[in-house]
Amino acid sequence: MSLPEAFLQELKARSDIVEIASDYVSLKRSGKNMVGLCPFHSEKSPSFNIYPDNGSFYCFGCGAGGDVITFVRRIENLDYMEAIRFLAQRAGMAVPENRADDSMSKVRTRILAINRETARFYYMVLNSGVGAAGRDYFSKRALKPKTITHFGLGYSPPGRTALVDYLGRKGFTKDEMALANVAYKSRYGNVIDRFYGRVMFPIIDLRGNVVAFGGRTLGDEKPKYLNTSETPVFSKGDMLFALNFAKNSGGQRLILCEGYMDVISMHQAGFTNAVATLGTALTTSQARLMSHYAKEVVVSYDADGPGQKAAARAIPILRSAGLRVRVLTIEGGKDPDEYIKTYGPLRFKQMLEACGNDVEYNLQKAKAGCNLQSADGRLAYLRGAVKVLSALDNHIEREVYAGKVAEETGIETTTLMNQVEAENRKLERNHRKKEFHEIHRQTVGYHDSINPEKAGNLRAARAEEALIAYLMRNQDGAGEVFKHLPPEKFVTKFNRRVYERIMGRMREEKPVGLADFEEDFTPDKISYLAGIQARYDGVPISRQDAHEYINVLLQEDKKRKLGSAAEAPPGEIEDYLEELRQQKK
Repeated sequence: MSLPEAFLQELKARSDIVEIASDYVSLKRSGKNMVGLCPFHSEKSPSFNIYPDNGSFYCFGCGAGGDVITFVRRIENLDYMEAIRFLAQRAGMAVPENRADDSMSKVRTRILAINRETARFYYMVLNSGVGAAGRDYFSKRALKPKTITHFGLGYSPPGRTALVDYLGRKGFTKDEMALANVAYKSRYGNVIDRFYGRVMFPIIDLRGNVVAFGGRTLGDEKPKYLNTSETPVFSKGDMLFALNFAKNSGGQRLILCEGYMDVISMHQAGFTNAVATLGTALTTSQARLMSHYAKEVVVSYDADGPGQKAAARAIPILRSAGLRVRVLTIEGGKDPDEYIKTYGPLRFKQMLEACGNDVEYNLQKAKAGCNLQSADGRLAYLRGAVKVLSALDNHIEREVYAGKVAEETGIETTTLMNQVEAENRKLERNHRKKEFHEIHRQTVGYHDSINPEKAGNLRAARAEEALIAYLMRNQDGAGEVFKHLPPEKFVTKFNRRVYERIMGRMREEKPVGLADFEEDFTPDKISYLAGIQARYDGVPISRQDAHEYINVLLQEDKKRKLGSAAEAPPGEIEDYLEELRQQKK
């Protein structure tokens, strides 16, 4: 490895995965392991497992897994070296820097430098003669100069190479500009500005780096908003606009808005805890990120159809992240920006404080259009209420709201609760079926992008995985396995590569763990290895078992060599069949 072996071993020893994961996940003990709700996908029953014995984690629901380094990479959206530095800082260790920085870190550093200069350029243009149209737009939206400066807002000029020329003079190459997605190659091979004739919104991460941009047209051109595509420093589903400011607002509440202008107007009006998604629907990763800084989220989306649909979709995602949810329904169908301009911050604050929680909001939607004076209207409301209440995880919460609905409709609470509980059991069964099918799919290798050969060689692949699990927890028995099973006997290429890495480490008398694959394996490949370990956790594998797995691979290797019976020499086929008969005895 590029980093010294002693440093990595000490870093792992000081970075307890249970302690670190507990900062992000509520964990409970289950035997010798820890379990909790997965922070990487939305789920109701815990399928996220931590294995303290080998310092790994694995989720049987989404397949995320690895060691403490992988966990930090995923949860904080960092590359390998950034995760190392994160853990080292936490452990009070200095990272050895007498080595060439890895190539991806160099790329990320250059992209961040380009973004920083690009933000300066857009801000400079906004405040020049060329930026009059941008200044007029912000003036019409009633933004104050100090707000524009605070958010670093800018303007991309109409010319198609203004930014490319500026960055070129700063020493950046056109390939770097394209990689940062501030420019792109046209069909004729020219590199031109990605944004032009738009007001610009820099997107800043929690460390203060400009990682991307959003640009809005001044007219009716499409698309109305244009955002930076995915780059090595930016993943739009993992970030929130203005969280770099909102995280310091104090209190335990965030306001979730739809757009940049809503957020900026709220901050200007004193609501500095407002954030927004980046042109996409809310993701599990964004909800988890909010849970680091708040206990409650107020969803303040537009009152139109798409806004309310987005709010309904966001509620279960936020709940799954452990957040209390309230939903702001704005009077008169206005968006937050319009409402504040029309009625002022004080009235908006009053409405914010009075808004109901997500259950009340969903029940109100279920009741809308139902005439409770008629039997059909009450039945329609009750059907909708059962769907809302059955989706709640907490029995007491279901019963409290069932009582309110029963009172409204004139039926017995017990009758309604029977329906709610029956629907809840049905939902739980469906959820368990989904989880079972996902685990089964992973086990048999369907649609396996990491080891695509597994599905067609299931017997061999399972034996390979069992041996990998055996070796990673029984390193004293490795020599005997290596003696009887050279790497070329492995059928699947991915497992063969893992086996060769294990063999190399053990022959150097070095311990083997998931961290030894971190530097040149992607997080998905590390997850795959963690999954192998997780599936064999608690499953005893003896030396005799290991020999049986070796025999399986030797048999499968002979099968491959023999090919089809029509082409193989008769003598070899008879020898092979006799060998199988002897093994069965």
